[in-house]
Amino acid sequence: MQTNNITFTNILIGLTVLMYIVQINIDYGSLYMGLNGFFLEHGFWWQPLSSMFAHGGIGHLGMNMFVLYQFGNLIEKYRGVKTFLILYLVGGLLTSVMSFVFMFSIGLNHNLVGASGAICVLMGYVALVDKSQRKGIITWVLIISVAPLLIGLPIAWYAHFIGLAFGFIVGKIIK
Repeated sequence: MQTNNITFTNILIGLTVLMYIVQINIDYGSLYMGLNGFFLEHGFWWQPLSSMFAHGGIGHLGMNMFVLYQFGNLIEKYRGVKTFLILYLVGGLLTSVMSFVFMFSIGLNHNLVGASGAICVLMGYVALVDKSQRKGIITWVLIISVAPLLIGLPIAWYAHFIGLAFGFIVGKIIK
């Protein structure tokens, strides 16, 4: 469903920007909206979803929304709104929960924020259905996951890999 170039992808981008503005304007916004130990300890059940809308800064938000714009609109145009929403929301939620489980299983207690995991689900799906882009997408996910670590940036690299894998898995299920 597309009207006047307004797509669900673009609506999600707008909603994510709006939620980032809320996040930075409330006390402890990142802790309430990010996915962290409060999820289990205090019953913050919304965190697997809200963490997809919280971001670590304007650069983080801008990069994620740029890539979401490209891959989200591509999938929405060629596979439809339903496929896009299943991939982004269901895949993103699964990626958030599995990233949380992985993080705690290796003894970390970070605050997970960002749409990267959900976006990597989209990228995994495109890599599944378009074999000509597969190597490039996998290489790109490796670069965005490893390069920041090499320069000391604290990123949830595992969310990228989990999202990419879920993109393949969810893609095979809905294909």
